[in-house]
Amino acid sequence: MIPIALGQLRRRPAAFAGPAVALFLAVATVTLFGTLFAADVAAPAGVRRADPGPGLRVIAGAFGEIAVLVAFFVVVNALGFAVRQQHRDLALLRTVAATPRQTRRLVRGQVVATTVLAAAPGWAVGAVAARRFLGELKRRGLAAPGVRVPETPVPMLVALAATLAVGLAASAVAARRISRIAPAAALTAGSTEHGRTGVARLLAGAGALTGGALLLRLAATRPPERTDKAGQAALLGALVLLIGVALVGPLAARVLATALGAPVRVPAPGAGWLADANLRGYARRLSSAVVPVALLVGLSGTMTIMTRTAGHAAGATATGATSATDVWLRQAELALLVCFAAVSTVNTLVAVTADRRREFALLRLVGATRVQLLRVLAGEAVLTAAVGVLLGAVVAGAASAAFSTAVTGSAVPSVPVAACGWIVAGAATLTVPCVLATGLRAVRGPAAEPGGGARD
Repeated sequence: MIPIALGQLRRRPAAFAGPAVALFLAVATVTLFGTLFAADVAAPAGVRRADPGPGLRVIAGAFGEIAVLVAFFVVVNALGFAVRQQHRDLALLRTVAATPRQTRRLVRGQVVATTVLAAAPGWAVGAVAARRFLGELKRRGLAAPGVRVPETPVPMLVALAATLAVGLAASAVAARRISRIAPAAALTAGSTEHGRTGVARLLAGAGALTGGALLLRLAATRPPERTDKAGQAALLGALVLLIGVALVGPLAARVLATALGAPVRVPAPGAGWLADANLRGYARRLSSAVVPVALLVGLSGTMTIMTRTAGHAAGATATGATSATDVWLRQAELALLVCFAAVSTVNTLVAVTADRRREFALLRLVGATRVQLLRVLAGEAVLTAAVGVLLGAVVAGAASAAFSTAVTGSAVPSVPVAACGWIVAGAATLTVPCVLATGLRAVRGPAAEPGGGARD
């Protein structure tokens, strides 16, 4: 199965580009913060005592905790969707006598090969980023001048092992269903989408939503002098809530698409109706596209509102929440999280749209024109952006309210309207043009070619 896995990587590199980018970001992120942690551990005791800040280990832990979790979340989302994209190919292998164990081994081989290919550039970027970040911390007085980046491969090996473990776990869960059912049923399942969300997935989603709510409760009960702890708990709670949204995504996406579909049908009755029907009929596909948008809006909105709320609560006093150094740290963390979410959004939207070539070809064969298909895609893109923004805004509002309760005693945070508007505009700018550009490429060419099953 290993030669087949490598052959698929060579034959269809575009299909694995999204997972490769996600794995690269995960390796680079773990290498970055692992290197900072190793620098603090390797520093002599005298150098650590001379550190004027909270300590490099504390900064790396607090800063990297959310970043690493988000990076792994992006990996899980990308690999899970990549395996689902191969549903039909894996089903065909099952029909020609491939066993469930061989199918799972094929998927594992793909993950291992992609991770190994992404490891070297991830190590290089993570190491360079660690040196620059440490230099900036020294310049701002948050790290002792004597701290140096150690010449050890341990952070890189840990990054590879952790990323590979997460990738293998994500792909195993995604491949579990196709490897367990009968070969004929697997081939049928590869071309259809089940309307129901599994009970186990719904229970896991309910558990994640409950855990996120408990973390927000913890954040809201932190004393005002523990602003940083409240902020970390609120941000972690927002991430856990977004994981819950991803698990219950098909159900939530179908409900919201039904509620928001009517406005789309008004300006374009034909294309709008088809776009609404497509999204409601393929809720799992809609969920795959919506979750990255919700991640982008939810995390960036939470960070932006928390920063403004902390600044207003402290006024002109340079406290741990509002000093220039702390603001820089928050901005750096926000930039990193936005980068992860944006990459995940683009990867998923491109993959979701490009994977519909067969569907577009069939519509072309029954008389649909390219312009009509692009109108349908435009309606779907608008609905996808609206559902993702709404879910992300709900998560950001809940997390920000918890943080505001801890800092100001009021559940009403200070909302930077202009900044939040830019976040929504950024999400829409990523979603709509990305879907339309990929769709334009997918509907290009004679209608019979993609419908015949041609692969990229």
